[in-house]
Amino acid sequence: MKLKGKRIGFAVTGSFCTLAKIIPQLKRIVEAGGIVYPIISEVVQETDTKFGTTDKWINKIEDITGNELRTNIIEAEPIGPGKLLDILIVAPCTGNTVAKLANAITDTTVLMAIKAHLRNDRPVVIAIATNDGLGNNAQNIGKLLNTKNIYFVPFGQDNPQEKVNSLIARIDLIPEVIEYALDEKQIQPVIIEYNGI
Repeated sequence: MKLKGKRIGFAVTGSFCTLAKIIPQLKRIVEAGGIVYPIISEVVQETDTKFGTTDKWINKIEDITGNELRTNIIEAEPIGPGKLLDILIVAPCTGNTVAKLANAITDTTVLMAIKAHLRNDRPVVIAIATNDGLGNNAQNIGKLLNTKNIYFVPFGQDNPQEKVNSLIARIDLIPEVIEYALDEKQIQPVIIEYNGI
């Protein structure tokens, strides 16, 4: 893998049912030699759910990365002027975050991290997890698919019978997508038949 020594921002937003799936990929990135700087949304910091407490997720992420979390807009802003990252991944990336990013709204830690990082003309990877990806958010996803320096983890419908608008990324492909994005390439195909991984 080409991740050794790369400074990788790993931003986590509130798709709580997806958090357990990102942990193995976070470990893979660290094991491949990536230096991971975690960033966590306010919603994940403040919300205990049936999928786990905030302390559980914060402790896991900090233990794996060995770095403290960036938890507010003030801590995220220096990513830009300091050119602190080679690449930034948002995983999982909620529809709320996608919508705000597509419309230049910067009102959370994660969105500030993205905005700050993009000013350096460096890649951002989106691993989408949203119940309205084929609903109101379809236009925002389309906009970001056509935005410079934004790359997507391949995604598909995770439950087309019961949740017809829901989309989720193939979380297991995150390390490979990061490698492609570092070379300014979008891994293909982007839209896939989701197989539950």
